[in-house]
Amino acid sequence: MLKLMRFVNERGGKSIIPALDAPQSEFSDLPAIFSTLLEHETKVTASINGVVDLCLQRKDYTTHNFMQWYVAEQIEEEALARNILDKLALIGQDKGGLYLFDRDLEQLQPEA
Repeated sequence: MLKLMRFVNERGGKSIIPALDAPQSEFSDLPAIFSTLLEHETKVTASINGVVDLCLQRKDYTTHNFMQWYVAEQIEEEALARNILDKLALIGQDKGGLYLFDRDLEQLQPEA
């Protein structure tokens, strides 16, 4: 978000951050959490694609170029959510599998 705000401000715009609704905090099970994550990421991807489309319509190639980082990032985010859901489907109710899954999640390092 800060990267996007800086870009807008440096181009003479004014970044405004709207209020956000509180995220869902209760889920029926572990797969529901990651299904919600995937749904959110696909919505973010659609929003980014909308901005990219608008850039092309207005021939704003500078912003189009800037947005390509977000396009690539969303490919990774959606793939991660799908991979996690696939692993959970394979694990099922196996407690040992859930232990290994938890250990795998600890290995994931968010990019700065």
